Amino acid sequence: MLRKLGKVTRVRREQEAAVPPGQFATQKFPVMTYGPTPDVDLGEWRFRTSGLVQHDVMLTWEQLTGLDKVTVEAEFHCVTQWSRMRNTWEGVPFSEVMRLAMPLPEAKFVMVCSYGGYTTNLALDALMDDDVLFAYRHDGAPLTRDHGGPLRLVVPKRYGWKSAKWVNGLVFMAEDAAGFWERNGYHMAGDPLQEQRFREGMR
Repeated sequence: MLRKLGKVTRVRREQEAAVPPGQFATQKFPVMTYGPTPDVDLGEWRFRTSGLVQHDVMLTWEQLTGLDKVTVEAEFHCVTQWSRMRNTWEGVPFSEVMRLAMPLPEAKFVMVCSYGGYTTNLALDALMDDDVLFAYRHDGAPLTRDHGGPLRLVVPKRYGWKSAKWVNGLVFMAEDAAGFWERNGYHMAGDPLQEQRFREGMR
């Protein structure tokens, strides 16, 4: 049974983050999307976990937003070379979904799935950072559809294509597998500090 906890945690970087190599800082937040923007009815919205987990979880919008909450202040880096250095995200920490799904020991990677068919892959270790969350508010307002509302994954230490918009599920895997942009030449990890934009030989 799900518990409505309502606890709010705030995560801040201990020091101001530097703009990664090859990036420039901007206060704008451009809309970067491949394909149409889905219009998701919250009454029909569902979030699922599957794969190498002890529990195949399915959450309604009310159940997800009733979980522990976190506020994260972090930068956002787009692979097209702009960085928005100050963002305040509010939502559910990734660790809360982990607590419910209970991944099996052999689960090392996650495929993130979204309404509209978008996917992206991440190492489970990268998702376990305390600044990773499923965000439904940004800078004090509900997350807009253009920026991934009602819910997007936010992974501040990876390029923005890893922070999937309109997220609706996770598949836990033993082996890494390419998501949408990764199949089209983007790097499997996407670390901006290492400028991991493209896979070798696919620039």
